[in-house]
Amino acid sequence: MNDQTIQRPPVAFVIDDEPQIRRLLHTVLESNGYRVFEAATGSDGVAQVAQRRPDVVLLDLGLPDMDGAQVLRRLREWSSVPVIILSVRDQDNDKVAALDGGADDYVTKPFSSAELLARVRAALRHAQPQGPDAIFTSGNLEVDLSKRLVKKSGNEVKLTPTEYALLRLLVTHAGKVLTHRHLLTQVWGTKATEQTHYLRVHIAHLREKIEDDNAKPELITTESGVGYRLSMSRI
Repeated sequence: MNDQTIQRPPVAFVIDDEPQIRRLLHTVLESNGYRVFEAATGSDGVAQVAQRRPDVVLLDLGLPDMDGAQVLRRLREWSSVPVIILSVRDQDNDKVAALDGGADDYVTKPFSSAELLARVRAALRHAQPQGPDAIFTSGNLEVDLSKRLVKKSGNEVKLTPTEYALLRLLVTHAGKVLTHRHLLTQVWGTKATEQTHYLRVHIAHLREKIEDDNAKPELITTESGVGYRLSMSRI
């Protein structure tokens, strides 16, 4: 008897009213090892997500029966499934609203297949729970959350309490965009949501300590007008 565990392929669910987009996503995802299901309306999408329990949802904002933001709110009432927004809307306020509303990422149409697959992989990695002793690594950065220890190329990096608080948030949500509002609220409190200059200054100091070239950051990347993302190691 073969005791080898057979791992099921990850399940992706697409909610988009454009047939050509659904076909494209179905082809790209299926050819890369995903099982793919789809819906053309928000109401059908919510119902099927509840039934199929996918590993990741790709959600369009412009649906015929309800706005994608409403679909997201309904999903977040009972599910923590990673949700990636796919939309032609490229305004910062749309991105911020979606991310603050519980989306894990936001990809603007048109997009490349390679970028989409990378975002999906990042969302799935972030969805996998880590134990309290988990050590995060990305490039030459190593963060031991249990010991509050940060190393760069094997050498300990001394951070201020605020810098560590920011890095810890980015690490525990690695691969996901964190909005300015979210970071400010978590580190400085609800009264600091408009004090983006605090954030810029401390992110700059943090980059000086952990980036190889803080003028061309590769670890902490800026999502212009939206927030910041900590890149994850590529396996």
